Amino acid sequence: MIPIKPVGNGVPANTRSSADARSPATAALQYLQPGALNLAALPPLSLYIHWPWCVRKCPYCDFNSHESNGAVPEAEYLDALRADLEQSLPLIWGRKIHTIFIGGGTPSLMSAQALDRLLSDVRTLLPLEINAEITMEANPGTFEAEKFKAYRASGVNRLSIGIQSFNGKHLQALGRIHDENEAKRAVEIAHANFDNFNLDLMFALPGQTLAEAQRDIDTALAFAPPHLSLYHLTMEPNTVFAKYPPQLPSDDESADIQDMIFEKMAGAGNEHYEVSAYAKPGHRARHNLNYWTFGDYLGIGAGAHSKLSFPHRVLRQARYKQPASFIEAARKGNPVAEEHEIARADMGFEFMLNALRLTEGFDPNLFGERTGLSITAIEKALDEAEGKGLIYRDFKLIKPTDLGQRFLNDLQEMFLAE
Repeated sequence: MIPIKPVGNGVPANTRSSADARSPATAALQYLQPGALNLAALPPLSLYIHWPWCVRKCPYCDFNSHESNGAVPEAEYLDALRADLEQSLPLIWGRKIHTIFIGGGTPSLMSAQALDRLLSDVRTLLPLEINAEITMEANPGTFEAEKFKAYRASGVNRLSIGIQSFNGKHLQALGRIHDENEAKRAVEIAHANFDNFNLDLMFALPGQTLAEAQRDIDTALAFAPPHLSLYHLTMEPNTVFAKYPPQLPSDDESADIQDMIFEKMAGAGNEHYEVSAYAKPGHRARHNLNYWTFGDYLGIGAGAHSKLSFPHRVLRQARYKQPASFIEAARKGNPVAEEHEIARADMGFEFMLNALRLTEGFDPNLFGERTGLSITAIEKALDEAEGKGLIYRDFKLIKPTDLGQRFLNDLQEMFLAE
């Protein structure tokens, strides 16, 4: 999952349409008992597959990744993934998969034969949308041209490459296993085999200057990537960096870097459609857009999370995190370690936590369609955010203002249940 990164005056409340564009699902709520949800239709469904191993754990990483330290039990893990998927089928009967994302860890450590088997198992068990987006995360230190050709032949049609920087000094500081030359070679291999790919870059790195950040952006743009994800480095709990913090650019220096990024991206014709995401026209990340619009996703594999909707409830699940524990649990028939329904009181925050990341905003109807609640459930917080100039709002649109994008975490927190 993508971490949250902090980066006009709204229409006065008394000028908005009284209807606030409610959907049939929300209109029906007045006839239901308190606490009930009523989703008129289920949202799109994606599949997330987690590969938990990597060569070396990066000091800033808080994802569920484990250093391989020898041979990875590839065949056992694929068996466990298939078992996990088979056991999950009753929750998603009849629903089509729109996108697949294989994340990690470092999925590009997987052999070409393993990836081919994995996608064959998925196709056997699930109906896929024609031309479904199938993304695989890849790290430059694992790029082999022939293996990536095989990945493409197996059905992967989009790569997400963890470049982070093209500066060798900063790559070392981040604990990456690749150097600047391997980073560039990885992009060249991606260009040769894939029409669609993303480059992940970080900024505000230890000791990074504005000029160095600009060179990273310029280098990335020279490759004309269809998609760029640009993340502000943050000190996440339970990481090496949190325990031993490096010297980072000041808030003012970070803001200068961010302003430079906005200008560079706009000048290169990239659409800034999400707080950390930029794309050429037609190349927005469909899988991530499903997250941000509060769509559904089934997550399989060690530590994977699911969010699944039903007509009157929304369910969250988490798998066992340790690979060995997950494999054993899947073999015994229950890889789910935690499961709960999203409480009605939390639904507004869960939706807004995702949807406020979209720089172009969302139709208020979407709130009712995806939560089964009326938009009036978050009316108080919307009024407060609008009054502070953090959102623009009318009967067709709710969107964060420039100020709201810059203070996104503060804006999102306003929708927490009291």
